[in-house]
Amino acid sequence: MAWPRAFRDPELERLALVHRSAGRRNNERLEFFGDALIGAVVSEMLIERFPRADEGALTRMRSSLVRESALAAIARRYGFGDRLELGPGELKTGGHRRDSILADAVEAMAAAVYLDGGFEALREVLRVWFSPPLAELDLHAGKDAKTRLQEWLQARQLPLPEYAVLEELGEEHCREFRVRCTLNEPALAREGLGSSRRGAEQAAAESILEALDGQG
Repeated sequence: MAWPRAFRDPELERLALVHRSAGRRNNERLEFFGDALIGAVVSEMLIERFPRADEGALTRMRSSLVRESALAAIARRYGFGDRLELGPGELKTGGHRRDSILADAVEAMAAAVYLDGGFEALREVLRVWFSPPLAELDLHAGKDAKTRLQEWLQARQLPLPEYAVLEELGEEHCREFRVRCTLNEPALAREGLGSSRRGAEQAAAESILEALDGQG
């Protein structure tokens, strides 16, 4: 995908892609600054899209958008890895493909855009970067199935679910649990399997949520 803007100062763009392994003059300071800039603009985008979301939901969604793997995906989309300047050791070990290095480059590039063109230029670029993953988010981002089920019931002032272990299978090193999740109102029960009790509870809760969704 084509890079969304041209730099007035090409040296800033180059510096954003210089890893610390390549020399003393590198992108670490830009990375530090870019982390804060990305957080501010992504927060603005979330508040615009989810005007009724509370702080906890907004925080979870922001975390999912700016986590290392998400930033690395942006770097790959724009071919940052192919342009990285790395030291011999990082070159040998494939540093241009490593999520941590790619994510740092995205943060550094955000700072470079800001220093080159100001906040409006930064906002324009970050909206291009983050609009696709933002469009896939919903208010449940980051919440597990048990939490979502509990919130669904509490919002309707209904009794909380009950979880019961029905069976434990397998040897100690490969244990599998079968758990039933039961609702009193509406009357509903589903089972889930997992390698831990918690995992089985999550699976059962997810099955309950799917059933509730099917009921409209």
